[in-house]
Amino acid sequence: MSSRRSALEDTFYGNCAALYDLVATAPGIRAWRERTVETLSLSPGDTVVEMGCGTGANLPALRRAVGPAGTVIGIDLVRGMLEQAQKRVDRYGWENVHLIQGDATSPPVESVDALVSTFVVGMLSDPGEAVRTWMQLVDSGGRVTLLNAARTNRLVARPLNLPCRLFVRFTAPGYYLCPASPVKRLEARWADASEALFEGTVAHTDERLGGGFITLASGEVV
Repeated sequence: MSSRRSALEDTFYGNCAALYDLVATAPGIRAWRERTVETLSLSPGDTVVEMGCGTGANLPALRRAVGPAGTVIGIDLVRGMLEQAQKRVDRYGWENVHLIQGDATSPPVESVDALVSTFVVGMLSDPGEAVRTWMQLVDSGGRVTLLNAARTNRLVARPLNLPCRLFVRFTAPGYYLCPASPVKRLEARWADASEALFEGTVAHTDERLGGGFITLASGEVV
């Protein structure tokens, strides 16, 4: 990803952090996040890291899963997102939830029990390589779970694929007038990420949520 493109995304997501948080914590979306955390099979006392934690929408579910004796680490590149996430941490007084500004493709952590990333791999220039890097951080027996958006494959919901494409185009910084399809790029990057995940793990979970518009993939590191 070019530095110019990174600066554009930082500005876009930083300015929209408060609005993004409202959408990210809506009731229906919250259910997807709960299911995502469930696939990690976390136990009290575990350490879990989230790559691209955004405004911290997953933090409540992650913290409940590991309990007060566990550790939750959230990593994000955009300061505005982390500031919003820190408000959530401060509000609940979570002393075992730590936020770090950093690049998910070269994460500043090592040796964790589980790793999760939601709505992030579609923004990475080489998502397959990023996922392979992430799997190296997770101890044997731990799980890696990815969540992302896509066009639905369910017949009854397919008429909604057009508004889905428009939504992705107008919420992807730099792609408003681009002739290329952002949603196709998103799906291609998801394919790379999930392929890398399934090649490097066992005991896979492969699900569609939200009427088929949300893809979830999980695997156990060996």
